[in-house]
Amino acid sequence: MTTVESTIDHRIFSAGRLSIGLTLPLLHAGAIVADFREQVALASLADTLGFRALWVRDVPLNSADYPDPVGHLDPWVLLGALASNTTQIALASGAIVLTLRHPLHIAKSAGSVQTLSNGRFVLGLGSGDRPPEYAAFGCHAEARRERYRAHWETVAAALGEVPRVIPDLRPADAPEFMLLPRPPLPVPMLAVGSGGQSVDWIARHSIGWMTYHREPEIQRSRHSMWRAAVERLPAPAFRAFGVAMRLDLSDDPHEPATPLSLGYRAGRHALLALLDDMRETGTHHVALNPASRRPVRDVMAELAADVLPAFHG
Repeated sequence: MTTVESTIDHRIFSAGRLSIGLTLPLLHAGAIVADFREQVALASLADTLGFRALWVRDVPLNSADYPDPVGHLDPWVLLGALASNTTQIALASGAIVLTLRHPLHIAKSAGSVQTLSNGRFVLGLGSGDRPPEYAAFGCHAEARRERYRAHWETVAAALGEVPRVIPDLRPADAPEFMLLPRPPLPVPMLAVGSGGQSVDWIARHSIGWMTYHREPEIQRSRHSMWRAAVERLPAPAFRAFGVAMRLDLSDDPHEPATPLSLGYRAGRHALLALLDDMRETGTHHVALNPASRRPVRDVMAELAADVLPAFHG
C-alpha cells in the first residue's frame, strides 16, 4: 500500500520543514533564449547537488505583449527529457494549464512522466491568467472556474488509487476505457495559483497550494487564510504551502536583501534569514528562479554548498 512517506510529494512538502527547488529554464539576468540541451545538463547537476524539485512551466503561446519573452518547450516533452536524465530529484509542473488542455490528455501525459521518472512527478495545475489565450484555443475565459473544476475531477479520477476514465460522451455501445501503462504510484495533484477556486476547495482536493512570492505581510495573510481552510477540513490532514520566488543572488554574501518583482536580490546570509523566516511561518517549499549576472552554475554551487544544508540536513 502506498504511504505518504513513500511518495515524492513528501520529499518536497513536509510539516515543519522547508525544501528548496529550482524553476527552469535557469538563465542569467537579461537572457531571453534558452539552450535546452544545457538546461537538461543543469537539471542533471541540480539532481546531483541535492535540490529537491525541478519546476517546469506551461507557456502555450508567446506574444510581444507578454512580459516573459522566453520561449518554453512543451512541458511534457521537457519533463520526459528530465525524467530520463535525473534519478532522485522531484519533477513538478508549475503549472499545466488545466483549462486549455483536454483532461484525459493531461492524465495520460502525467502518468507517462510518472512512469518514466519512477514515481518522481507532481502534477501542478493552473488555470492560466491571459484571456486572449482562451480565445486562441476557442474557449471563453469567463468559464475558466467551471472548466478547472470539471477537468480536475476527470484528471483526478484517471490518476487515482483506483483509476477510472470519465469520458466526455458515453454512447450506448462505448467500451470501458483505461489509461495504460499504469504509473508505479498515484500522481499527486497540486493547485498552483487559485484557478478561480476558494481556498476551501483547494484544501479539499489538492495536496497543497503553490503561489507566487508576495510582500511578507501579504504572504502571511494568505498563509493564515490557507491554514484556516486546512483546519476546516472534516478530518485532520496535512496540506502543503509553497512559494515560487525570483532570486538575484549577489556575489557578496553579506549584501542585505532588496525586494524585486516576485522576489529578492540578496547575499546568501540574507537569503538564509529569509528562508528561515518562511520556514518558521509555515512555508514547506520554495522554488527559486535564479536570475543574476553571475554564471548559473556558480549560483547553483553556492546555493548547494551554503544554503541547502541548512534546510535539507
